[in-house]
Amino acid sequence: MNRDILTVIQDSMHTFSKGQRKIANFILESYDKAAFMTASRLGQRVGVSESTVVRFAFELGYDGYPDMQRSLQKMIRNRLTTVQRIEVTNDRLGDQDLLSMVLQSDVEKIRQTLEELDRDSFYKAVDAIVSARKIYIIGVRSSAAIASFLHFYFNLIFDNVVLVSANTASEIFESLLRVGEGDVVVGISFPRYSSRTVQALSFARDRGATTVAITDSETSPLAPISRYTLMARSDMASFVDSLVAPLSLVNALLVAVSQRKNEDLARTFHTLEEIWEEYGVYEKVPE
Repeated sequence: MNRDILTVIQDSMHTFSKGQRKIANFILESYDKAAFMTASRLGQRVGVSESTVVRFAFELGYDGYPDMQRSLQKMIRNRLTTVQRIEVTNDRLGDQDLLSMVLQSDVEKIRQTLEELDRDSFYKAVDAIVSARKIYIIGVRSSAAIASFLHFYFNLIFDNVVLVSANTASEIFESLLRVGEGDVVVGISFPRYSSRTVQALSFARDRGATTVAITDSETSPLAPISRYTLMARSDMASFVDSLVAPLSLVNALLVAVSQRKNEDLARTFHTLEEIWEEYGVYEKVPE
């Protein structure tokens, strides 16, 4: 289903039963809360049975309530303000064990990423990176940590890696001034998506560079401007974006690239070990 779920509900309102209209009105007025309610809880909130909620999802064309719920969650993730995120999380948590809920959610995101990742795009992205004339990496706000992590290790593998400075819009374009054919630009962004990352990837694509997006879904604004889209599930925990699955994906990307550059990497680390030993970079732990 490509249309916004709220539009679908509004367009279908005249076909709903009395109970279904109660559900529809609640979702339209409080979609940020409805997106994280179970079918049972939503039914209790509006005064209808759980089965009525499930039938409502089918009526909208979804494969069931979980499918409708995922559609709602996907829609709101780029709409919610930070304050709304905190309110939604507080409503979701209730009296639950916070530690268990957050960690179990992260495990589930990694599992979903493993199942849904397009392996063909993944390995084509690896090929492009390994053969690139120059590699540019951009990620701002919460994605800056992932971009920095990727740059740190790519810098040990390649001698042609640039971490794009994104403090201002002008710095981004200055960093990408000479980007062109043969280059690879990796853009990393998750809801709420950074307009600077979108602009940078679009700029690079227009100049003939191969663009690789690391993002959360096909509806991400990075997807249509990327040759290869690597999708990793992310989720919000209060005002914090959970980037466990994206970081795991980046880790897999690093391992795949390093395997292709195995001999060069061995020589690099042999040299580094000598330097680290000579200058006492690492503390020695007594056996």
